[in-house]
Amino acid sequence: MQRRPTLLTALAGDRGGMIMLALLAIAAVVVPVATLLVPAGSALHMSTYTVTLLGKYLTYALLALALDLIWGYCGILSLGHGAFFALGGYAMGMYLMREIGARGVYGNPVLPDFMVFLNWKSLPWYWYGFDHFWFAAAMVVLAPGLLALVFGWLTFRSRVSGVYLSIITQALTYALMLAFFRNEMGFGGNNGLTDFKDILGFNIQSDATRVGLFLASAAALAAGYWIARFILRSRLGAVVTAVRDAEPRARFLGYQTEHYKLWVFVLSAVLAGVAGALYVPQVGIINPSEFSPLNSIEMVVWVAVGGRGTLFGAALGAVLVNYAKTYLTGALPEVWLFALGALFILVTLFLPRGVIGLAARMRRRPKGDAAFAAPEPPE
Repeated sequence: MQRRPTLLTALAGDRGGMIMLALLAIAAVVVPVATLLVPAGSALHMSTYTVTLLGKYLTYALLALALDLIWGYCGILSLGHGAFFALGGYAMGMYLMREIGARGVYGNPVLPDFMVFLNWKSLPWYWYGFDHFWFAAAMVVLAPGLLALVFGWLTFRSRVSGVYLSIITQALTYALMLAFFRNEMGFGGNNGLTDFKDILGFNIQSDATRVGLFLASAAALAAGYWIARFILRSRLGAVVTAVRDAEPRARFLGYQTEHYKLWVFVLSAVLAGVAGALYVPQVGIINPSEFSPLNSIEMVVWVAVGGRGTLFGAALGAVLVNYAKTYLTGALPEVWLFALGALFILVTLFLPRGVIGLAARMRRRPKGDAAFAAPEPPE
């Protein structure tokens, strides 16, 4: 009989995950010290720009983990996870816009600047409540979660799967992008939401706040990883993996596979929404381009590069690819998209298990130690 995991035993035998969490713990100590305590003239001082960049990478890692949860373990290739990420970001952005108050360009204590510019006379009803952080935090979870629940229920009960499901998810995020580009939607149109001042009463540009956002991102990534591992080591995780490997057989055995797929899909969307909410205050803007299908395809590349079906590999892939993007878009901006396409082709042809799979082949492991092994990609 399979023993039920606990939060303390969820990481048992997971060497890669424990290394990742240890690195996060070290970063949670080093980054604040290097930023706030080390003098600015010292070579060991960490700039605010670097802290913000690292925090952004951690939100991307959480997003990649969310995608790997459904793709690597449930066989659902979503090409629209950017929609859930952006919805969480917009929920946080609406709160940050309400925090500006009368300090905006037009000095209106209720209406954001873009609404004043567009001659809006009153605040739309769906903006009510976003002057409270707790309400915004609830919407960060509920907005992507409810969308995933409705979308997943309609598609999974119709047994839409494979490439057809991937195309539908891409159509979903594209439709949302077109909708959010419209000024009539009340979300800032193509300019989006920006010019944030405070978060929870703290200056969003200060070093201390930037460090706090970094620590929140690290904590969210650690918690997301822990939750995912806890689920995957449970009976639910075993059924989800069975659905990935042989859904017709699992259905024949009496499991309502669409319920398991829906459950994991909603959880993945919520994690993506949390990542988006942490991303927005660090980069200082959220606009409809975050819904772009290209962004969702990039997320798939992150997971493929790191190692599908490993969680920690997906997080590693997100950091590596985005570091390369930061470097190349600064040094050789015209090369980045070609490099991204070439990277995806090379990984697909020669590294089907990603960087983690390559590391597993290069190191000698005792027999039965699967800490760095990724599962065979499902057909």
